[in-house]
Amino acid sequence: MSLKLRRVVTGHDASGRATVKIDELVQNAAETRAGVEASVVWTTQGFPVDNDDPADGSTRKVGTSEHDGTVFRVVCLQPGAAPRIHRTDSVDYAVVISGEIYMELDDGVGVTLRQGDVLVQRGTIHNWFNRGTVPCTIAFVLVGARPARPGGKALPAVG
Repeated sequence: MSLKLRRVVTGHDASGRATVKIDELVQNAAETRAGVEASVVWTTQGFPVDNDDPADGSTRKVGTSEHDGTVFRVVCLQPGAAPRIHRTDSVDYAVVISGEIYMELDDGVGVTLRQGDVLVQRGTIHNWFNRGTVPCTIAFVLVGARPARPGGKALPAVG
């Protein structure tokens, strides 16, 4: 695996003092499709989030997004990685950590995002293409949302 991330998670001890609960290289990086590796760094369920839950949020089984919660995932796309057109029932915040990526919408219009660029994805169908020569690493935070309803027609998650 080429996706190497250090994950630090804080919490509290019994007296209420802040502590580091986890400090490790991620253990769950996996190839999700050809040329794409991902690691779920943390997830939550329910709003508001329960900061007293002792469970390791990276071990919960979730789909791409969590209807009633959040997913924090880091993805590395190799040049020429297999595409996956999809829409999530979430608002997605993305930060390009390294490399560059082309994000294409269902109308064929797209935009190139480079290191340091940020994106807010609001329930739209999209695809990612690494057209470059180096891997692109992106951090995503997906926050559960109702499906978009342009013109009153719900657009549920697909792909």
